[in-house]
Amino acid sequence: MSDTPPILQLSNVEASYGAVKAIRGVSLSVAPGSVVTVLGSNGAGKTTILKTISGILDPQKGSIVFRHEKLEGRDPAWIVRQGLVQVPEGREIFPLLTVRENLLMGAYTRPAHEKDEVAKDIEDVYAYFPILKERRDQPAGQLSGGQQQMLAISRALLAKPTMMLLDEPSLGLSPKLTKEIFEIVIRINRERGVTLLIVEQNARIALKYADYGYVLEIGRIVMHDTCAALREKEDIKEFYLGAKETGVREGRRWKKKKTWR
Repeated sequence: MSDTPPILQLSNVEASYGAVKAIRGVSLSVAPGSVVTVLGSNGAGKTTILKTISGILDPQKGSIVFRHEKLEGRDPAWIVRQGLVQVPEGREIFPLLTVRENLLMGAYTRPAHEKDEVAKDIEDVYAYFPILKERRDQPAGQLSGGQQQMLAISRALLAKPTMMLLDEPSLGLSPKLTKEIFEIVIRINRERGVTLLIVEQNARIALKYADYGYVLEIGRIVMHDTCAALREKEDIKEFYLGAKETGVREGRRWKKKKTWR
């Protein structure tokens, strides 16, 4: 990917839910300032990777290093304070709190003396998502799905991240809203230098906007390359960008191609 030392490095990581092995020997690198995507069908283990990085799930094996710090066994709040913040699948906003109160929750790990800076940061995220400023005093549960996704991303920005993990940001959104969300996320990457690791089922849009991609199948990385190169691979065209994409989402394994095994 790059000669620059990675900001995030996973090496041979394994994690389970009880007796069920969710990810198996996952290794990946993310370069500082880059946009990396992990593609895979539902149940492939994409969310498990992010939960393991964030400290929500402890790995049984392997190492996770962020900015030269090992993350295994660390408390999630400690990980957030290091600048690694997750935008969860399904938004997970606080529906009874106002939009502004949700944003303040994103800054909960920041010291009290940054109060004025937090207020400025709220105005900065309103510049990315003006609708949130219009609805800042409205309960977040009354927002549309797209607006809730905007709020979840904005809340993460209030933690002053060096890197954000985005879990299925297109989930439940129209193609138009998905494009809008991705364009703003890429603006954040370019303007703020925030590194992004995005897990997505929508391969077409992920490969369009990301720099580098990993393909996950049943808990294992089976392919990785630049997104430009992945878009040209026949396996990707057939199973993610073409007519057979639905079959993969229903759980069909990628067969026939021996290079994937």
